[in-house]
Order: sequence, then C-alpha cells, then structure tokens
Amino acid sequence: MNTTLIVLASLLGFAATGSAITKFMKVHQIMESMAHVGVKPALIPVLGALEVLGTLGLVLGIWMQPLGILSAVCLALYFLGAVVSHIMVKSKLADGFPAFIIMAIAIAVTYLEILR
Repeated sequence: MNTTLIVLASLLGFAATGSAITKFMKVHQIMESMAHVGVKPALIPVLGALEVLGTLGLVLGIWMQPLGILSAVCLALYFLGAVVSHIMVKSKLADGFPAFIIMAIAIAVTYLEILR
C-alpha cells in the first residue's frame, strides 16, 4: 500500500464514521438536512450503519484488496447519492459540499485501490 492510499483511505474512513456518528446521535443540523432531502427518519440509522460498514470494509481491505475496492466504490456511490439528493432539492451549496468532498475522496481511494 502506498502512503497516499493509506492517508486518503484513513481520511475517508474517519469522514464516513464521523458522518455515521452524527446520524446515530441525531444531531439536529444533520436531522434537518436529511429531512430537507427527503430521507425518512427510520432510514437514518440504516444509512449510518452503511457508513460504518464501508469504513470496516476499508480497514479489512488493507489485507483483502477486492474488499477495499468494493468498500471504496460503495462509499463513493453512497456519497454520490447524497450529492444528487442535495442537487434535486436545490440545497444551499454549503449543505451538499461535504458530501461532494467525501465522494471525491472515495473516488480517489477507489482508483488507488485498483492500482495497488
């Protein structure tokens, strides 16, 4: 594994886990944002669990490259869905920008995982 992949995969894992924690803790701003894009409250813990599973897949992907690739792809698609959701409801740029950045990192991790 090269250093860039380790750093970006770690950053992606921390971002996804942090996002999951805010969902599990039902942080007011996150709950408002999720409601604004049309996410039903019952689905929010499921989304948090998917983020945690993605992070676990990245960690296990250190030893099992196919799992690392799959996890990075899934996280990229997950955050692409978040970006599209914000675009569809015409959210403020500041609301969708974090998801866009995390998606970009996930795409970079996917690319680097494939190359290793």
